[in-house]
Amino acid sequence: MIDEVKKDTIDVSIVLATYNEEKSIKEEIERIKKAMDSSKYSYEVIVVDDGSKDKTPDIVEQSFPWVKLYRRLVNYGTGTARKFGTEKAKGEYVVWSDADLTYPNYLIPELIPHLDKYDQVIGARKTEEGQQKLLRISTKWFIKKLAIFLSGKNIPDLNSGLRAFKSEVGLKYLYLLPPGFSCVATMTLAFLINGHPVKFIPIDYFKRVGKSKFHPIKSTWEYLIQVIRMIMFFNPLKIFLPIAIFLLLIGIGKFIYDIIYWHFSIKGSTIVVLMIAIQVFVFGLLAELIVKISKK
Repeated sequence: MIDEVKKDTIDVSIVLATYNEEKSIKEEIERIKKAMDSSKYSYEVIVVDDGSKDKTPDIVEQSFPWVKLYRRLVNYGTGTARKFGTEKAKGEYVVWSDADLTYPNYLIPELIPHLDKYDQVIGARKTEEGQQKLLRISTKWFIKKLAIFLSGKNIPDLNSGLRAFKSEVGLKYLYLLPPGFSCVATMTLAFLINGHPVKFIPIDYFKRVGKSKFHPIKSTWEYLIQVIRMIMFFNPLKIFLPIAIFLLLIGIGKFIYDIIYWHFSIKGSTIVVLMIAIQVFVFGLLAELIVKISKK
């Protein structure tokens, strides 16, 4: 039984960040319990309710007294809730997932064995079945491609909500988590950019129960900013170098134009563009140096 498992012998901590999930939370926890009870792993389920306005925490408390429930009176965002739950986790491995029936949480026991060789295992969704599907697909595709370009890594699914990782590794990067949805993208990039082996496993993705919290403008902006912030934090030259090269090419083109059409009379704007290109490159080198020193 779960209650009989000692704190220091728990294999898996399953963290669910919830917000207004009263229509799905009971079924979600029941299928997680069924899957984990059938596995060889000891486990705990941690529900961090992020200021729900419905009966989500009450359902958890009444139906599942063995679940570790943390009620947060104010909604600070799923990233903050996941961070809080991970800090409370006692397991050797931590699993993040959603409680809206979108992810196949019955597959959680199948993710854990891969952590013998990898530091993180991510469920890569085969399809996008969320609400506002067309907009979600286009914006997430763009952000994923940007992340792949900036990180230089293959990323089948940047922001999947279902993932398992080694606790000792994940705790190192919790301070990077933003409060909103982009926390999952942050954890993906933190592992990949820092050389941790990550495995992506194809999974089915289902239409959610209840109303989506995804905001087409706000959420997309959060993802975009967080991807850039993460690359700046770990590999700033990936940001500065393309910008410097772009400005340098413009400056060289303008320089040639001035020579041909202005008879070697170099305009001030040309000099400004070339100087900015050099400055951006130097800033990139300085930022890279700071990152290297900080890591040491």
